[in-house]
Amino acid sequence: MKRWGRVGVYAGLAIAAAVVMFPFVWMVSTAFKLPQDAFDLSLIPRPATLDNFARVIFNFGFGRYFLNSLIVAGSAAALTTFFASLAAYAFAKKRFPMRDTLFGVFLASMMVPGLMYVVPQFAIVSQLGWMNTYRAMVVPHLANVFGLFLMRQYLAGIPDDLIDAAHIDGASESRILFTLILPLSSPIVATLFLLTFQFHWNNFLWQLIVTNDASLYTVPVGLALFKSAHEELYTLKMAGSCFSIIPIAVLFLFTQRFFIEGMTKGALKD
Repeated sequence: MKRWGRVGVYAGLAIAAAVVMFPFVWMVSTAFKLPQDAFDLSLIPRPATLDNFARVIFNFGFGRYFLNSLIVAGSAAALTTFFASLAAYAFAKKRFPMRDTLFGVFLASMMVPGLMYVVPQFAIVSQLGWMNTYRAMVVPHLANVFGLFLMRQYLAGIPDDLIDAAHIDGASESRILFTLILPLSSPIVATLFLLTFQFHWNNFLWQLIVTNDASLYTVPVGLALFKSAHEELYTLKMAGSCFSIIPIAVLFLFTQRFFIEGMTKGALKD
């Protein structure tokens, strides 16, 4: 009886996985089809073509959009991880007045919807003259409270004796952080980098607000404008959509071990 129950569970999971994966498989399949075969129900394109990918890169500017997204998401993820590490180290391992109160205030700010910050952030960016620049697309989101919380929870589990021993050996705070704390925290660092990269790669609203120069459009903005301008070009839209998921899939493929370890350990540490 237990065996059949296990078989039923596996069968249910397989069906659920197939349902979830079908839109992705259909998107990839359509991207390789000829325009006249866009609504062919076959998931194996016959004949298969790379013309759709070539056209979205060279004719519709997706190569530039892809580069802009890499610059914005990569720099934002690296800087956010760096600043969150500095702040988390202070909150986890240093003693200073009102430390816990200040940390609680930061956590409380997470309950404010992100859209509430759009207007003041836009006003500041506009006053600084940053419109249509990479700075406007990156800087306003570098202060990441969730990243601070995630890093702080993980760093709190590192024994204080290691830091005390490093101090006795004459190590500076920066050396302790970069040669001791961060190497020990590589799973949560990779996790935060991946989550931040994904957020900025998929960020549509803010990038649309602060840019009106097509040479600065990111993949989500370019894809949305392309879809609205070329409603009938389904194979090209699917090829553009494939471009939007490639970096996230590749990055997760290489960091999944750190991601799983970081999420299971860092979220549970006190």
